[in-house]
Amino acid sequence: MKKQVIDALGNSVTLLKVPERIVSLVPSQTEYLDFLGLKDAIVGITKFCIHPPQLLKSKIVVGGTKNLKIEKIKQLNPDLILANKEENTKEDIENLMNLAPVYVSDIRDFEGAYKMINDIAFLCNKESKASALIESIEESFQTQRFIGSDKKCIYFIWQNPYMLAGKNTFISTMLTKAGFINSIQDSKENYPVYSLEEIKNLEYDFIFLSSEPFPFKEKHRNELQDLLNTKNVFLVNGEMFSWYGSRMKLASKYFQELNAQIQTVATL
Repeated sequence: MKKQVIDALGNSVTLLKVPERIVSLVPSQTEYLDFLGLKDAIVGITKFCIHPPQLLKSKIVVGGTKNLKIEKIKQLNPDLILANKEENTKEDIENLMNLAPVYVSDIRDFEGAYKMINDIAFLCNKESKASALIESIEESFQTQRFIGSDKKCIYFIWQNPYMLAGKNTFISTMLTKAGFINSIQDSKENYPVYSLEEIKNLEYDFIFLSSEPFPFKEKHRNELQDLLNTKNVFLVNGEMFSWYGSRMKLASKYFQELNAQIQTVATL
């Protein structure tokens, strides 16, 4: 058996057999491997690979997404490593390429997510499951009923300093899918830093505070409501906006629930 795909970096990833020892350095793709029925093939994960939760107890943790323990990964003798351009560092990815085939994703939209879903399934002989997943994702969004496409929002991923999701991100794509317009359209950075005064000058109807990577809580919501003099600040599930893979099939239902919440409490 010889299977070959081109990853997001343009590199050819070639496998001569179905992978039996996979190290996943991307939480959403770890969850996707489990969806494909490949839990037993996973030998290494990051500390942020929290879905399904039992994996953290049964698999070797090789560090965080940006502080990987390369020697520990080497000892696992992987035959496939899954990485991501945004989540993992360039240096780590280059070092890992000396150990095993490395598939690097760089997800900005549904097209990129579907390519990753199909590529990994192809390498692992799970194509039918990938096709079924994509079909279910498409169907879920075809039946959505959201509040419209004229409501602008800003999406916080970090505090101190404040970092917002820019237009060239998967988060921005998901905001559009959820029926909103991302107000951050002119930044060259994917996650630009804004001062409080700069945020005050932005045009927006809603503010979303993500549960990850910074874990925004109710106290942060209350603080920003006071600082920005608005009640339209909402805590949102960051996994639904930023995890690509099998979690995407849950996103549409979550977006419907979020829209219902907004319609109930928002003031415009």
